[in-house]
Amino acid sequence: MVDVVLSATGLYAPEPTISNEELVTAFNRYVEQFNSQYAEQILNGKKEALHPSSAEFIVKASGIKNRHVIDKEGILNASVMHPLVAERDNEAMSIQCEMAYHATKQALQRAKKTANDIDAIYVACSNVQRAYPAVAIELQHALGCSGYAFDMNVACSSATFGLQTAVAAIQAGQADCVLVVNPEICSAHLNFCDRESHFIFGDACTAMLVEKADNCQSDAAFKIIDCKLQTHFSNNIRNNFGFLNRTAPTTKDADDKLFKQHGRKVFKEVIALDSALVNEQLTELNIQPQQLKRLWLHQANLNMNRLIAERILQREPEQNEWPLILDEYANTSSAGSVIAFHKYHDDFVAGEYGLLNSFGAGYSIGSVVLQKV
Repeated sequence: MVDVVLSATGLYAPEPTISNEELVTAFNRYVEQFNSQYAEQILNGKKEALHPSSAEFIVKASGIKNRHVIDKEGILNASVMHPLVAERDNEAMSIQCEMAYHATKQALQRAKKTANDIDAIYVACSNVQRAYPAVAIELQHALGCSGYAFDMNVACSSATFGLQTAVAAIQAGQADCVLVVNPEICSAHLNFCDRESHFIFGDACTAMLVEKADNCQSDAAFKIIDCKLQTHFSNNIRNNFGFLNRTAPTTKDADDKLFKQHGRKVFKEVIALDSALVNEQLTELNIQPQQLKRLWLHQANLNMNRLIAERILQREPEQNEWPLILDEYANTSSAGSVIAFHKYHDDFVAGEYGLLNSFGAGYSIGSVVLQKV
């Protein structure tokens, strides 16, 4: 079997940031406008009054404090409440391609590679901005690569599923070096008028270079020991936006065309599914939980991550064993666990194990055991 390594990662985040305080100020202004506009209907019981939020509520519910976004002005405008991004000409680089390009350049530099070394590209993320041509093929063109490229979507687990797909391609002899990029523009599918979820997401892009171990020149490579994937159908996290929406005009702008979730059900069910899968994986590999130096978990929720870490490690974990990036980036869907890895892996020495773990809509779960080379 060909040994495969994760040789380097890259990270790009848009410059604009929004704090909880800024977000809550805009949201509460929207609440005031809504309740004033529909005061009579609310009085007559035909509409429900909206309730204000607070920065303290957001931190307690999620651990999130800030987020990077592609556009700040539209989100904080109580009359808009979503990012405003001008459509680009077809000959210009698309925004997701641009994000992926910057993250890739950083990963290439870290891996001591050039774009000519890349044989395949997977753009793996929760949403792509068009049906075709694939953003991955556009990125391939921008980088000047040969080989093949395609887009894939497994929601919050897109990065780990992309990683497994890259490993399989290399072991099958289809490629020697695969680029997996995760350009997540989550602010565009978020309902900023919903008190329970308007704070969840931010925007970022990660890049991973996956290659044959024999070809690796990186000083910070990790051998990919095992990838374990699982899906389980659930409606508890859903987004019904799609190309058929225009065929049903009466519902094309309904709330379910944005992110929706039943948070408490997701919390309970996903923790159980994810921790069970990881424990099964470790048993199959004959790796003890105490051998894991670090868990790079999907950055969805502080409380959720704490409980998953406890179940995997079978004890109360130290904070440096399950690093959080929620305070700066919020939930960036599939990019979250990769951001955690990108920022917190430099202290590993050869032979030490870590776990890259994702969970989310689908449900989808991806667990990747890594060992420092």
